[in-house]
Amino acid sequence: MVQCRCRGPDRLAEAEHIGRVAPHTSPARGAGSSLAKLLFLKHWLRPGPGTLALHQADWLLGYLTGRYGVSDWNNCLKLGLDPRTTRWPGWLAHLGIAPVELPRVVAPGTRLGQVSATAARTTGLPAHTQVLAGTTDSTAAVVATGVVRPGDAVTCLGSTLVLKIIGPDPISAPDYGIYSHRFGEHWLIGGASNSGGAVLRRYFDDEEIRSLSKTLNPDLPTGLDYYPLPAPGERFPVNDGTLQPRLSPRPADDGRFLQGLLEGIARIEAAGYHRLRMLGAPPPRAVLTTGGGAMNTAWTEIRRRLLGVPVMAATQQEAAYGSALIARLGAVPT
Repeated sequence: MVQCRCRGPDRLAEAEHIGRVAPHTSPARGAGSSLAKLLFLKHWLRPGPGTLALHQADWLLGYLTGRYGVSDWNNCLKLGLDPRTTRWPGWLAHLGIAPVELPRVVAPGTRLGQVSATAARTTGLPAHTQVLAGTTDSTAAVVATGVVRPGDAVTCLGSTLVLKIIGPDPISAPDYGIYSHRFGEHWLIGGASNSGGAVLRRYFDDEEIRSLSKTLNPDLPTGLDYYPLPAPGERFPVNDGTLQPRLSPRPADDGRFLQGLLEGIARIEAAGYHRLRMLGAPPPRAVLTTGGGAMNTAWTEIRRRLLGVPVMAATQQEAAYGSALIARLGAVPT
């Protein structure tokens, strides 16, 4: 396995090639897609016949079972897989991928066999250990929260602001960075803003945020009209590569400034769910929260006021927990 550490701009030629061939709604478009990385590696490494296209998770599956060439439909989304049919679309043939072979795609949770004797000796795993197809880390983290029905939503308040909502039909809007993973009988629709915790840490450390948050009054808005971004440019819920951060005026009171930042990120979150709804997603019934900001009670109250639905921290947030649930159920929960 060769892991691509090439920068996005280095893959612009591949992204442009994909853009001329792929449907406008394909998540495989763009320099950050795994398809663009594959074409980049093919160009520079000149692989021979029998070379397999594998994500890191796919390589691990092959190592554990001794049989390479299998992936799951979520990891393959940005490699060009059609998520509706779970098959490789015909337009991929126009990209000159051969002699590289694309993996056979199965549903997350599909049993692939037992660990090989070699893997058992190397890892110490019992020889009877079953190996199952996995999923992406973000999807597994959503599974961990326990959401299952259309309208159930998950917001991740990490370095960036990521929204996920379950819907009955897929939505793909690459201009806004929106795409959908299969999620049992439904679809997991997501988008990500450049705003988030990274902006907060430019002004406050974690202890300062905890201390100042105790002084906030979530029911008394500051009136500060911030759009917190770490740098110019936004993609979701608005698509504007030149959008400037709006972080002034800064009041002398640090607590008021922090509350203004939290309100600004919460408004972006509300606008994000509104954008998803305008594109066909259901409105959120309730929002479970993951990430570092999930335990900030003042921020939770601000978000609850702006979103108008119940908002709470998810009891389980770890992707490993979601992966264990998929393994126990044999599939993404439905």
